[in-house]
Amino acid sequence: MKGGRNLVLSIGRLYCDLVFRGLEALPKLGEERFAKEVAVVPGGGGFITAAHLASLGERAALLARIGTDPLSEAIAPALQQSGVDLRWLERAPDAGPQPTVVMVQAGERAFLSRRAGKARPATLEAALANAEARHLHIAEFATLAESPELVSLAKLAGLTVSLDPSWDDALIHDPDLVLRSTGTDIFLPNASEARAIAGCEDLDQAGRRLARHFPVVVIKDGAAGARLFQREQSLNLPAPQGGPVLDTTGAGDAFNAGFIAAWIAGRPPGQALAEGIACGTLSVQGVGGAGVRLARGRVADISKTLLEEHGRIDA
Repeated sequence: MKGGRNLVLSIGRLYCDLVFRGLEALPKLGEERFAKEVAVVPGGGGFITAAHLASLGERAALLARIGTDPLSEAIAPALQQSGVDLRWLERAPDAGPQPTVVMVQAGERAFLSRRAGKARPATLEAALANAEARHLHIAEFATLAESPELVSLAKLAGLTVSLDPSWDDALIHDPDLVLRSTGTDIFLPNASEARAIAGCEDLDQAGRRLARHFPVVVIKDGAAGARLFQREQSLNLPAPQGGPVLDTTGAGDAFNAGFIAAWIAGRPPGQALAEGIACGTLSVQGVGGAGVRLARGRVADISKTLLEEHGRIDA
């Protein structure tokens, strides 16, 4: 949608990602390992989803806090170049340093992060009150747990809401996680999160359980693709095979961007699922969560092929 109410707000902690690649093995306690490559890039699901939305030609704003420390300053140029609306980015000394060390080895990743200060920016109410805001994406349940009124505030402002729970050892098994997420329109867990939250191993059963509480449930399953559950309907689409994989960091957040963009544009659920998969597939071809700028034409080509081979465009 161009013009009018078409701004997506994306909220979540903003990290300085130190991405180490080219490791023969991950380090163990008492060991030192050396990486062949390292990149310093902005991270955090809120930013990564917003950046991919911007690369798709959508209007996206980041609701986050950033420190005044050297690590925070190091990612400032990349933030400015991302195309994301930064007018509600709050700068404060207690918001940093907030680093994430990402170690990539044989397609798997390990993360070590530090949270600094609170997640909720002082600019939240001003952003929600903006006449152009249409949708709020919450990039992690930890942010919602810290500010439990987020969903209700967005609803009062007339916005739709999506939530990626994002794995957090202290919160993922919270028996009240679903209840505390009430009002969310699109629930976007990955396979591990869905199993933990629903309390079952079978992904279809987990999706059906979660769909009792959320209008749209999308379970992301990496190279296996994704599953969508809506009322009594479900659709499973695989991911394309054989493409280059440099770094899977943020692939789920790229998926979120593709799905949200299609959903708020009113495209059929099956097409939204395919476009999400296409965005996640393309994102792993660069280093860092937002290392690849998604091309709308390429996303359309991949999603069309997926639907022709495995699904229906009106599913």
